[in-house]
Amino acid sequence: MPTARRRGDTPPPRTANSEADVLRGFLDYLRVSVAAKVEGAPEPQARMSAVSSGTTLLGLLSHLTAVESAMFTGEQVTDWQATLRAPAGVSVADVVARYRAAVDRANGVLDACADLGAPLPRPGGPGGAPSVRWALTHMIEETGRHAGHADILRELIDGSTGR
Repeated sequence: MPTARRRGDTPPPRTANSEADVLRGFLDYLRVSVAAKVEGAPEPQARMSAVSSGTTLLGLLSHLTAVESAMFTGEQVTDWQATLRAPAGVSVADVVARYRAAVDRANGVLDACADLGAPLPRPGGPGGAPSVRWALTHMIEETGRHAGHADILRELIDGSTGR
């Protein structure tokens, strides 16, 4: 069993009271949390699975990179299962940097969206693009779910806990 290392815990964000500020504040909070959980994880353990599903720390962040890109910039994903595997030869730092770049591109799109009820300004699949509100809510759910997975995987790797 790894020796436990405790990180400082970060409380939920204090945001302005507008719906957009609250949604974006919580999404950004989760984005920072999940990237911090992966950042500095030791190789090769970050790409090895300690659970029967085969989930890995780098695979989770690679998947979230694809989800951010698909949701906010309309990048097409043909094999979602493949997004759960980090490319061979890509370092922990590279996976984290790719995720942060995808978040920056997504935030660029969101910065141009004044109406939460409007569709995202990108080509959508069948039925068109989702509303900005729906996309933000979905990304909070998706990122929060995988941040919880990352918490467990990182603790199994080196005992690190906290956000």
